[in-house]
Amino acid sequence: MPADPPAWFTGALAVDAEPGRTRAGGVEIAYRSWGAPGGPGVLLVHGGAAHSRWWDHVAPLLVEGTRRVVAVDLSGHGDSGRAPSYDLERWAGELRAVIAAAGLGPRPTVIGHSMGGFVTLTAAQRYGDELAGAVAVDSPVRDRSPEERAAREQRAFGPARVHADRAALVARFRTIPPQPGDLPWVHDHIAEHSVRAVDGGWSWKFDPAIFAGIGLTPGQLGRPGCRVALFRAEHGLVPAGMGEMVVDRMGRPAPVVEIPGAGHHVMIDQPLALVTALRTLLADWEHSVPLVDRVGA
Repeated sequence: MPADPPAWFTGALAVDAEPGRTRAGGVEIAYRSWGAPGGPGVLLVHGGAAHSRWWDHVAPLLVEGTRRVVAVDLSGHGDSGRAPSYDLERWAGELRAVIAAAGLGPRPTVIGHSMGGFVTLTAAQRYGDELAGAVAVDSPVRDRSPEERAAREQRAFGPARVHADRAALVARFRTIPPQPGDLPWVHDHIAEHSVRAVDGGWSWKFDPAIFAGIGLTPGQLGRPGCRVALFRAEHGLVPAGMGEMVVDRMGRPAPVVEIPGAGHHVMIDQPLALVTALRTLLADWEHSVPLVDRVGA
């Protein structure tokens, strides 16, 4: 593997992102935008304990033509404020607030990874008629998310600690679950933006309280008001049969797209395959009418 990052990666990071802020549920919510306001819009949602900058090398590659792409920091994550408590309903409401504030145009598409996929599916059920579509990327619909299990088992995400040495803290960054094959330049970029300055030193950006209950169970699934697609990493956390179960629970046709060779954190080990799949899906959705709408279902 080359020591230096490839041109596509450095080129994507060189594209300036426009920072923005809005409020939802009494909390300030931060987001980053690429492309001209007005849409067609795409909203990217990170996973548990992650942040918007996990998408820095992906978002610019999705800006094609007039498309507007926004990546959000959910409350308790990244540069957003902290809330008294957290759940999928709160975070889904934050997506709605960002859509209204960030110039995403009418009926954007929401794309969420891992826990962000749970938030995305929740939004699709609550106000899907306001969306063009919802995409869940390797989001295992079961009793507990991988991040929540790791926190409960005290394998990661313990109480917030202050570290005097920023570089040493950044060097400790690890994904949950761990996976081989991560591209080092992507890993390092995300790690650099995962810490914040606090009194006495440095700490991780996420609020440990987010893990109180961030999973999505099959019983919570219902019919969404928009198109849905499910992305599955070949070596990720979504078993081959889970896609069929989710589609059955939602009562709506949905493609299940597998990303070959990918682990759970697809944007870290197979970002170009993820971009290609998302570009293809977005192009189709932007120029087609859902089958259920054509037949009047």
